[in-house]
Amino acid sequence: MFAQDTMLYWIENNLLAFMVSVMLGALMIPKIILIAFRRQLFDEVNERKIHRGAVPRLGGISFFPGYLFSVALVVALNLRFGGEVMAEAVESNIVQVYFLFCAIIILYLVGIADDLVGVRYKAKFVVQIVAAALIVGGGMSITDFYGILWLHELPVWLSWVFTAFMVVFVVNAINLIDGIDGLASGLSGIALVFYSMVFFEGGSYLYSMLAIASAGTLVPFFYYNVFGKAKKRNKILMGDTGALTTGMLLAFCGIAIICTKPGFQEVCYNPAIVALSPLIVPCFDVCRVYFHRVKRGRNPFLPDKAHIHHKFLALGMNQTWALLTIIAVSLAFTGVNVLLSPFTDPNLLLMGDVVVWTIGNVFLTRAIRARETRLNQTLYQ
Repeated sequence: MFAQDTMLYWIENNLLAFMVSVMLGALMIPKIILIAFRRQLFDEVNERKIHRGAVPRLGGISFFPGYLFSVALVVALNLRFGGEVMAEAVESNIVQVYFLFCAIIILYLVGIADDLVGVRYKAKFVVQIVAAALIVGGGMSITDFYGILWLHELPVWLSWVFTAFMVVFVVNAINLIDGIDGLASGLSGIALVFYSMVFFEGGSYLYSMLAIASAGTLVPFFYYNVFGKAKKRNKILMGDTGALTTGMLLAFCGIAIICTKPGFQEVCYNPAIVALSPLIVPCFDVCRVYFHRVKRGRNPFLPDKAHIHHKFLALGMNQTWALLTIIAVSLAFTGVNVLLSPFTDPNLLLMGDVVVWTIGNVFLTRAIRARETRLNQTLYQ
């Protein structure tokens, strides 16, 4: 099969997987909402919550079945009707994908348990470590830093430990950024589309299809999460089920990019920078929040209202403008980093990212304090 025909073949399959995922999500989410209201399965409303009223938080239940079914269907159809190209792609990546699905399944089950009855953060942390070990056991590990921290190839044992750490870190970052409507799903959806494009250009077509199918499951959820109304009983939240499984998928995609070193329009982009850039906002935010909690003598694993979205809300923005602003910031980080990575030392890029992030947060904090002084009330802690 010629290169152009191969690309067209995979474009068609990716579009099919994406559309099947969207349709499945559109079918499942209204049913999940209906069941949640019949069984009184709502998110607990407290002083940390942005939403008001009874809102189910089981939207993430639709994610994993949605993209698993869509990818399995597209692969099966191609194999059933003589898809030699698909068979080759599946054979080269099937072990890693199987281990990924095993990791997602255990996070999916723990997430459901947490959304329904609650699970202690220590237990969730242990399960995340087990899931990370499955990814490493499947043969996916970060063996090269590509110049970040002036490091390149890592010892095998260190690559295993660091990969597991990054999986747990990213999973928690996505979970913690899920604080306002559309934020976690919006950032994750954009990152998955970006990863799908990188995989596609690099010839990792099965990974590309998995990423775009996963993005498809987020589309109907984003609609109900952002545009749904609690009073009309058509609003739903992602919950830990969605955040944990989506975080795992994003971590896997990032690690896969570093491992496969895909080409991207025949330009030597730094794989580590390409993998990290779409995740800068949630990863930088979780680092800042953890430091903020420890500095104030709080448990870094217990929730509060110290995230970046809380800062924008404290400035007086509504959820929509806060969402759009944070997504714009994420797109800016991704675009600038990726475009500059072939020509700039990765350490200078990351240092610049940290400086910009720090200055931005200092500016936000000062603006909040000035507004608190004007209103004579505390808006952010």
